[in-house]
Amino acid sequence: MSAEFNPADPFALFRQMMQSATPPGAQPFLPPMSVEEVDRKIAELKVVETWLTMNLGMLSMQIKTLEMQKAAIAALRPKE
Repeated sequence: MSAEFNPADPFALFRQMMQSATPPGAQPFLPPMSVEEVDRKIAELKVVETWLTMNLGMLSMQIKTLEMQKAAIAALRPKE
C-alpha cells in the first residue's frame, strides 16, 4: 500500500494511473485524430451501416414470406 491510500476515495488509484499514463492536456478517452483517421472511421461505419441495412431488408423479406405462408395456409384450411 502506498502512503497516499485513502479508503474514502475509491477512485484515487484509477485517477493516479490515468494521470501518470496521459500527457498533460491530452484527453485519455478521445485520442487526437487526423483527417485520414476520421475518413477511415467514416468509411468503416458506412460499411457497417450497409451491412445492417442489408440484414434489415432480408429480415423484412422473411417476415413477409411467413405472413404470405400463413395467409395461404388459412385460405386452404377447410371452413368449419
